[in-house]
Amino acid sequence: MIDFANVCDAVAATAAKSTKIERLAGYLNSLERDDLVAASRFLSGAPLARKDDRRLAIGGRTILNAARHVWAFDDAALGRAYRDSGDLGEALGALFGEPPVPSLFAERLTAASLAALLDEIASVAGRAAAKKREFVCERILRACRVNREAVYAVKILTGDLRIGLREGLVLDAIAAAFGREPQSVRRAAMAAGDVGAVAVAARDDRLSSIEIRYAAPIGFMLASPIAFGSSYRELAAGTWLVEDKYDGIRAQAHKCGDRVRLFSRTFSDAGRAFPEIVSALAAQRGDFILDGEIVARREGRALPFRYLQPRLQRVDPSEELRSEVPVAFVAFDALAVGSSFLIDRPLGERRAQLAAALEPLGALELAPWQALEPDAPPERVHELFEAARLRGNEGLVLKRTDAPYVPGRRGKWWLKLKRELSTLDCVVVAVEWGHGKRAKVLSDYTFAVRRSAESDELLTIGKAYTGLTDVEIATLTRWFEAHKIAAGRHGFAVEPAIVVEIAFDVIQKSDLHLSGFALRFPRIVRLRPDKPAGEIDTLERVEEIYAEMLAREGVAR
Repeated sequence: MIDFANVCDAVAATAAKSTKIERLAGYLNSLERDDLVAASRFLSGAPLARKDDRRLAIGGRTILNAARHVWAFDDAALGRAYRDSGDLGEALGALFGEPPVPSLFAERLTAASLAALLDEIASVAGRAAAKKREFVCERILRACRVNREAVYAVKILTGDLRIGLREGLVLDAIAAAFGREPQSVRRAAMAAGDVGAVAVAARDDRLSSIEIRYAAPIGFMLASPIAFGSSYRELAAGTWLVEDKYDGIRAQAHKCGDRVRLFSRTFSDAGRAFPEIVSALAAQRGDFILDGEIVARREGRALPFRYLQPRLQRVDPSEELRSEVPVAFVAFDALAVGSSFLIDRPLGERRAQLAAALEPLGALELAPWQALEPDAPPERVHELFEAARLRGNEGLVLKRTDAPYVPGRRGKWWLKLKRELSTLDCVVVAVEWGHGKRAKVLSDYTFAVRRSAESDELLTIGKAYTGLTDVEIATLTRWFEAHKIAAGRHGFAVEPAIVVEIAFDVIQKSDLHLSGFALRFPRIVRLRPDKPAGEIDTLERVEEIYAEMLAREGVAR
């Protein structure tokens, strides 16, 4: 793992994508098969293959308990190290003690051997699972010979390298390492659901043999926000269709034979929370992979997201709850139909395939859409926006009809137009105990945005303590206590995994937070369990909102 750590440090040290790809390609080309499979997954931020239904289920507490058994350190030293880096791997690396004296039988950590140990962790279940996980974590840390190995072993355990690397760059590096077309590698990765298997197929010139892997989630295509009330210059090129933007949960539906899987944006299985949607999908003919939104419905009208939240927290919901909060899956894209993988096809063709493959029935709907007239004036866009709002939806999504499906990337193919009051999706990085009746729960949350789309560095931008229910706060308190990292005076730093949507009145420049901005009267609109921390808003988005606010006020930036 020393070579893995060295290449990760080299990637983190450069902002140039071409240099990142070059360094990764040279490393990947040097690996044997098993190390190539494992390293490709790890570099993509996945300790296991995406198609793997298992999870490591390792929290910060498990890793810290194992680390304390291996190296001697106290909470004060950990707190200082974490405050300096904001990263659990870097913090523990700074506390790395003297490695044990190597012996003939000592474990040596390689990408392949680490993958085997992670497989052990993912395979345990039952009452002894927690102790087994901690024991294997301890084995992993004891096998580290230098501190950078320990840093990246911990990062892999948490599933977050935080070196400014995305799966797309890893796929481009695989293509460069073995002389393959980048698009062929990307397409194979989306079909296979396993970057490691694709890396070996690229090495062996077998990319064309990879077939669609149903029940392995594909990355979601994302939309870029545009400002309400602008001239909408973005719409000048190409032809566009318009859909409502739903206030629900993005989901991907896979049907293969009698098997149906429903995945959220975090790639977790959402099917057990929405059995009526699974039943409606199972009743359809043929096999397919659909993109869409789970929404709450009542008498044909969309309900706000808060109505969905009770359903998210339940497995096998009761008939009473299902009756109280009826839901539907609104399908708006087809990624595969039968043996045809459609992501390279233009949106217009994918929509035609979707309409032919799907029979709207019960909790399954086909998203209505309409073409936007060429050179449509802003007033027409506003008219469509208001009509969507009257239907109970958030706003509009505008999509170019010639757009391919590009997972995990915001671009100008899809644009979203929401309400004028902006919100930010942030991740909680620290928590504090409340006051008064909330003195025994963690109710004050410090949250952060990402530095950029390419950087995983988290920059604090505010603190909020309103907007959640007592039940939500109590549930989160248990989660935060199980995932705390370093103690502070009134609370502690936590693993950056809980995503919250933050509303505010004003945004202003400030030296109080690392982002350089502060939010006035921030409040939590809702929890976003459907959204991974890797997709929160960036500092660029904060600056855009700030500039829009100044423009409305007629103030020079």
